[in-house]
Amino acid sequence: MFSLDEDDEGEVSFGESSDAEREMTPDIPKAPSVKTFDDGGDFEGASDVDSGTLRAFVVAVIYANAAVFLVALGPMVWYFEGWSRVGPVLLVAGLLAGVRTYQTYRAWERSRDEAADADADTDGIDADADAVEAARSGAADAKADDAADADDADDADDPDDHTPPEA
Repeated sequence: MFSLDEDDEGEVSFGESSDAEREMTPDIPKAPSVKTFDDGGDFEGASDVDSGTLRAFVVAVIYANAAVFLVALGPMVWYFEGWSRVGPVLLVAGLLAGVRTYQTYRAWERSRDEAADADADTDGIDADADAVEAARSGAADAKADDAADADDADDADDPDDHTPPEA
């Protein structure tokens, strides 16, 4: 009853786009490339990071992972396995690892603040030295001006000097 083409042979194409659909479909955008540390096969990009910062980051990540693992594992072992001695010990160890994570972060932050303060103090010392030098040169100029004014005043008071004052 139904005449089928030999090309179709009764197959129905599900999920395939027609030519009109393909023409109307927009192009899929490409994601921008991101530079990672491992672009060259080694970690030469990691040398841009301060060694203290990198060390604090790695230590904090290890402590944080241990804290999450132990805080989750401790109560499960205690409740499901009934290990009433091991479970609380794991939980407390996880909490201590969390505290060490926070201490590591705070130590890194304090060292960074101290470095910034030291840089600010060094800049302040340079500015103070410049101000002192300017004050000294200004004081020396003022002393020279005062000496010249005094010399001019002496010349004006001296009746033997018949030279007119310079303008």
